[in-house]
Amino acid sequence: MIISVASGKGGTGKTTVAVNLALSLSNTPVQLLDCDVEEPNAHIFLNPAIEETKPAQTLVPKVNYELCDYCGKCAPACEYNALVVVPQKEVMVFPELCHGCGLCSLVCPQDAISEIPREIGVIKKGTSGDGKIELVYGLLNIGEVMATPLIDQVKAELNPAKTVIIDVPPGTACPVIAAVQGSDYCILVTEPTPFGLYDLKLAVEVLRVLKIPFGIVVNKAGIGDRKVYEYCAKEGIPLLLEIPHDKRIARYYSEGVPFVREMPEWEERFAGMMKKIEEYEQ
Repeated sequence: MIISVASGKGGTGKTTVAVNLALSLSNTPVQLLDCDVEEPNAHIFLNPAIEETKPAQTLVPKVNYELCDYCGKCAPACEYNALVVVPQKEVMVFPELCHGCGLCSLVCPQDAISEIPREIGVIKKGTSGDGKIELVYGLLNIGEVMATPLIDQVKAELNPAKTVIIDVPPGTACPVIAAVQGSDYCILVTEPTPFGLYDLKLAVEVLRVLKIPFGIVVNKAGIGDRKVYEYCAKEGIPLLLEIPHDKRIARYYSEGVPFVREMPEWEERFAGMMKKIEEYEQ
């Protein structure tokens, strides 16, 4: 089963939920994919022994000027403006804009464009300190503008023989869609504030378009107002779990400690949430 953990905004507690849920499934082989590749942090809480680090690459065009006649057909074919042809002088390539589709090489009548790999980050694989969880996460190079290719490569490591938990990037843009696509269920983490409600509504719209079933976890329960609860009741969105606004939980988080390890009663609550999700699937 593939469970994604998402939110419409950052700072709501996605990683907190993903890590503590993974640690609570003690009788199930678990794989955690941290797809928040611009700032992955699940490894801080799991303290994994990294067993493999490999480069993540995408393909970008390379021009053979011995064959190129500067016809200009490649540039307009690119929807992302990754190429500009300066007549009889140069074909300018902007690799940061390239999506690696290869169309420019296909439309070139002189076969002057080939594709070469360009490193965009790394993928790290390891096992949590207690040996229970397989962790895979991507780390995007500083300055890279597109996270989606790296997210796709992290998800290529998915092990269907295990319960897979995906820590999704914040927001509702392309990286989020790439991360949640293919999930059996999505946990939306929100907070009971006006900002939390606004971004929750955006995330709900995305998941409904993608036709992925979902429920919510309210983090920092006890602050704000009741409007998130009223919205979910009106829309028929199941409330899976409430995590209180508790100073102990905040302190454990700041120390890099999953709170289920220090507050063992929560392990049963997270496991109970998983049972609700499994019952939905049945």
